Amino acid sequence: MKQYLDLLKLIKETGIKKEDRTGTGTISIFGHQMRFNLHDGFPLMTTKKVNLDSIIHELLWFIKGDTNIRYLVLNGVNIWNDWPFQSWLNVTGQAEKYTMHSKEWKEMMKTFVEKIVIDEEFARKYGDLGPVYGKQWRDFEGVDQLRQVTEDIKSNPDSRRLIVSAWNPKDIPVMIKSGLPPCHTLFQFYVSNGRLSCQLYQRSADVFLGVPYNIASYALLTLMIAKVTGLEPGEFVHSFGDTHIYLNHLEQVNEQLSRDPHPLPQLKIKNNTRSLFEFDINDFELTEYDPHPFISAPIAV
Repeated sequence: MKQYLDLLKLIKETGIKKEDRTGTGTISIFGHQMRFNLHDGFPLMTTKKVNLDSIIHELLWFIKGDTNIRYLVLNGVNIWNDWPFQSWLNVTGQAEKYTMHSKEWKEMMKTFVEKIVIDEEFARKYGDLGPVYGKQWRDFEGVDQLRQVTEDIKSNPDSRRLIVSAWNPKDIPVMIKSGLPPCHTLFQFYVSNGRLSCQLYQRSADVFLGVPYNIASYALLTLMIAKVTGLEPGEFVHSFGDTHIYLNHLEQVNEQLSRDPHPLPQLKIKNNTRSLFEFDINDFELTEYDPHPFISAPIAV
């Protein structure tokens, strides 16, 4: 993962300070690309621990077309909670009482999550993120893009149209209300010599906190689609637009840059299904993962 650490260094050394939607502020560059050969190992960050189960559950959630955080919360995944929680505070007139990331805010977050778990009606009303990734992947104006691209890879592997887009301009205003517009906006597959590669375009990239998850998630999706289409995995290519480090992550970035990468782990898919929609959490086995300790950092909402 040296290229990831090099990207952190590049942003620190050449990035410009920019204001942002969250009010936190960033150091930013525009336009960057990393390439990961999936035969070299599974690109899961080793300079800090990353929870693969959270990544798998989130990806399965996308693939199902789900947009409500209840499935994630029930499976111990809390990476999407901040947006609907803050939306709930705004809608119910409580936002001014709770400073974001304060002790009181975190305590109220626990109450919100408990309500999502025990009250299905509350979850339906306040736990939905709007027509985000899963909705667009599985129902973009009536088109099941994920099913279509999988079939197209099988029937026409040389196509230059093996694309899935999460960016639906009509739905952007709706997404903003309780979540945020897709950061990882479009991905394209490419088949050569019996190998499947994937390139992701990410319009906005939180390099310290989010990008390690994005790398692993799309690498995993590539492995899964290669499995169901009878191909070997090739490369995952990650292309960025606004590529940034939040100013309140600089201390954590320095900690990560002080660590040497370990060898990449291996990921085995145990299910031999030919359907992308039949995988579950027990179908994946990670071995040889030896990361440095986890580094905590706040999400900018």
